[in-house]
Parts: sequence; C-alpha cells; structure tokens
Amino acid sequence: MKNKLTYIIIAVVALFSANSCNTLDIEDIYDYNAELVWNDESLVNAYMANLYANVFDNWSPTQDQTTQQLSGIVFYPDRINITNDEYKQWDYSKIRLINEAIQNVTNGTLPADVKSGIIGQTKFLRAYVYFKMVVYHGGVPYITVPQDKDQDDLYVKRNTTKECFDLIIKDLDESISLLPEKIASTSSNFGKVDGCFATAFKAKVLLYKASPQFNPTNKWDNAYWKEAYSANETAYNKLKNLGYALTAEYDDIFLVERGPEVVFSVINTYPNKTANWDYGVRPGSESRGNAWASPTWEFVKEFPMKDGKLYNDPTGKYYSTDDKFLQAYWKNRDPRFDKSVVWNASVYEVSNKKGNRQYTSLGVADVLDDFGVNPKAGTNSTNLDSYSGFFIRKASDLTLLQSEVEQYDIDYIVMRFAEVMLNYAETANETGKSEVALSILKEIRKRAGIELGADGKYGITATSREEIREAILAERNIEFCFEGHSFWNLRRLRMLDRLDGTTKHGVEAIAINLDGTEMPISEAKTKAGTNELTETDFKYSIMQIPVTGVKVMSVPEKYYFFPIKKSVIDLNSKIEQNNNWDGTFNPTLE
Repeated sequence: MKNKLTYIIIAVVALFSANSCNTLDIEDIYDYNAELVWNDESLVNAYMANLYANVFDNWSPTQDQTTQQLSGIVFYPDRINITNDEYKQWDYSKIRLINEAIQNVTNGTLPADVKSGIIGQTKFLRAYVYFKMVVYHGGVPYITVPQDKDQDDLYVKRNTTKECFDLIIKDLDESISLLPEKIASTSSNFGKVDGCFATAFKAKVLLYKASPQFNPTNKWDNAYWKEAYSANETAYNKLKNLGYALTAEYDDIFLVERGPEVVFSVINTYPNKTANWDYGVRPGSESRGNAWASPTWEFVKEFPMKDGKLYNDPTGKYYSTDDKFLQAYWKNRDPRFDKSVVWNASVYEVSNKKGNRQYTSLGVADVLDDFGVNPKAGTNSTNLDSYSGFFIRKASDLTLLQSEVEQYDIDYIVMRFAEVMLNYAETANETGKSEVALSILKEIRKRAGIELGADGKYGITATSREEIREAILAERNIEFCFEGHSFWNLRRLRMLDRLDGTTKHGVEAIAINLDGTEMPISEAKTKAGTNELTETDFKYSIMQIPVTGVKVMSVPEKYYFFPIKKSVIDLNSKIEQNNNWDGTFNPTLE
C-alpha cells in the first residue's frame, strides 16, 4: 500500500510547477491542473499524505538539548536574532497548500462523505500550523483562502493574538464536526486525524491561551483558565470513555505500536518511511556514527527514587547525600530511569547481545563511546564536547543490528493520553480542583512503577496550588523526557529563567579494585570485554560539558516570543515586529 502511495505522490508532485510567489514567506507556490487532482480520490489522498508529511514532525534525538535534559549548549548569546532563520515559524507555503485543498475539494466532484473527511482534516492541519506559528511569534496573518497574486492584496497585517486563537478554535470546531470520532488502531485510515485528536488538541490550544506566556501580568487567575479547564475536562472524559488509557508498561508506549495511549502518531514503515532515532541515540559503537546527544547529570538527578521523592529529600526512603548518591545513582530509581537512560556498566542488550553491558570509561569503552579525562588511560577522548557518560535508551529498538539502525521505523507519537491527562490536571489545579490534579498525578506515577507508600500518595507531597503546579511540571519533565516537551512547557509557564545562566555536566567512570584503588586500564579493558565489570566496579566524578566552546545557556526574557524575520518585514511593511524585539506588535493577549 505504501509503495503504491509513494508513486501516487510522485505523480502529484510531477503535476506541480513553480508559478508564483507569496510575500508572506517568499517561497514558490505550487500550481497544477485542478481537474486532474481534485476530482480523483486517489490523487487527493496522495496530496493529503504529502501535507501530513510536511506538517507533522518525526523522531529527533536532539530536540531536548534546549533544556537540561541533554548535552549541548543550544542557546548561546544572540543565537536568535531578527536576521537569521533560527526559531522562525512562518509557514505560509504550507498554509497555501492547505487552503487550496479546502477550496478545491469544496468545489470538486468527489462524493460528499469524502469531501467532508478531507475538509475536516485540512481545517485541522490549518489550525495546527497556525497554532505553532502563534506559539513562536504571537498573532500572525490568518489567511484562509489561496491568495491570487494578481487579484488579492498580499500586503496583509498581522491578526491580533486573540483573533488567531479564535480562528484556530473555529477551525478545530469545524474539523471536529466533520471528522470521524475515533479511527480504530486496526483501520487502514489509522494515522489520519480524527475527532479525538482534534478535541484533545483544541484543549491543548486553550491551555496555551490561558498560560503565563500569553498573560504575563495575570498568569494564574485570568479568565481563560476556566475555558481551558472545560475543554480539557471534555477531552479527557471523551477519550477515556472511548477506550484511551495509559499503556500498562512504560517502555511499551513506543515499542508496541498503536497502543491504548496513542492519540495520534506519524506512521513509519521500512523501507518507505523511516526515522533517525536509533541512528542518533545509540552509542557510536552500535550505530553509524556518534550519538547526537546524551542525558546530563543534571537530568539524571531529576528522576525521583522508587518512592517518588528526590534522592536528597530527607523524608525519602532512599535519602542520600550528594557524594553517596554520585557513587550509586542507578540504585532504587523511578523505573522510568531504567527504561530511559543507559549508564556506565548498565545492562544494555543492544543488537540482541544478551548480557551486554555498555561502558563509557575512558580506555575501557570503545573510542566511539568513551567519556572522561583519566590520564592513566593513555588516550584522549574525542567525545568531551558532545557526550556526558550517559546515552538514551528510551524508545530504542534494541533488536536492530548496528548495520540496521537506519531501518528504525517505530511510529512517532505526536500526542499520547498521558499528555491529555496532565493538561487536564494542570487546568484543574489552576481552577481550584486540586484533588483532580493529584489523582491524575497518582495515576501517572502508579503506571511508572513508583512505590505506593504508606500514605498512598506515590511520593507526592504537594498540597498547595503552587506546589501542585511544580509537581505537574516535574512529572511532565520525567514522563515525556527526550520527546521535546520540556522547553516549551517552561516557555509556556514563563519559567525560562530556570535555564538562563545554567551549565551542564556529565559523569566520568574510572574502574577500581575492591579496596578502592584504580584498576590497571589493561585489566579493566579485558574484564569489560567479557562484561565482568558492573557499576560498583567504578568510581565516579562530575565533569562540566562541553569542555570547549560556549558552556553557559543564554535564554533571555525576550525569548517568550520569537521575532519576525527582518526579510519578511522588508517585503511587507504592514507586518509589525514584536514589541519584545523593538517593534510595535503586542504578541500577548493583554
């Protein structure tokens, strides 16, 4: 089926030719013979498949480098400015293609039920693209028809941010009314937008609308929170009643595709569509090159212990001092840690190697995996600017051999029910329904495998609105680690100051004898070759990363809204720059 679809898409693309330009993003706009496309259901579906591929992201091993989760200093001083392409979202080529689909399907001769399905999908896609633009920049020109360069005024102004939110919700409401309520995981249409995803996404949009990002002087008590709570309660109840639920085992969320937690996913199938996840997260010795990013010591410390409390919480069952914790950080952790992170000497049965342990110690590990500066190793690591002594285990398909890492085709989950639950919890907490929020946190932690505790709270000690807010944020950080949520949550909550001025660290491992003296490198390497060395056969020390270059994150206040690129404004004087970038446009709702 996918091979056939590929050829159809090629046929559609062959019909396109560059014919005009769009002053909103100065890219070619496709032109084609409408009679050949919009009256043929197969070609329309191919066009839609192309739209989906352009609108939705796929796996990316580096997307959480923007926070403390992964190595790498993404935000160096002046990384974002008005002249470069960094953090600009001005997707009017996609909007043009979406608007053409809406207009031409409406005017075409396809059966009514086919028309409504396509229009429902395209209105969702339009809302999805505009929402991302608004999250980046605030209000943007909300174009709903294909502009004609000869007849339409292309020099449009930005809609206010409130107008954009209203139009996004209007598009979503219309899409919900047209889409099937739920597409079964066994259906050939699975992977298309349905009413459940649209309803959950609408709730997320309204969560953003109420958020501090858009309401900086009235962060927690603005009128939008009530609206957000209502939408999120509706989404949660609707999806739960239709069978959505937390996947029983955390690692099965990704590795067992189309589970009960999947609200919407991008379908990957080898050889027609693959992703770069395993290629990018595996240690270099088990991939086609070095890992693209690795978890930091800062993030390792953020995982709770098995009792749900942090290691340095004096009330915790597994309380430890900083020094003791460093030497045994892998013990008694939240089970999500074991399922998300690879650490030195941990069992890592990659490439189906039973009993294999992954080493990172300099002189002991493979040169593509090592991290450290131990002078007794007699060699220098080449990984000190990119590695941390940890690797990502989460969602990795360990059955793939090293030669097969580019065949990774596990579906990418755009939204899962756990996010719907935590969005509901957040809006409940901000509208005085703390018990709802706490009950959801307990469900998430129960699935994670955290101990119930004598009080039945899974280690949750939060009671006040502020404490529960922090507990929800912390839970998101762990539950969705490496999935690209963390930076956007901090930005939505106006907490980017928690990243500004921060540094990152890794952990070096050096093999030791029973008496604590350092083991000869040759002996350690031999023992590692037969997986004899365990975690306790090493001592650990902290190193700042990267070793060279910029070492401190720079995330200024003005990053709550990114600028409009200067070249866009140069071409259309009616486009105002954001006021946090020396312009006149207010990107907030205030």
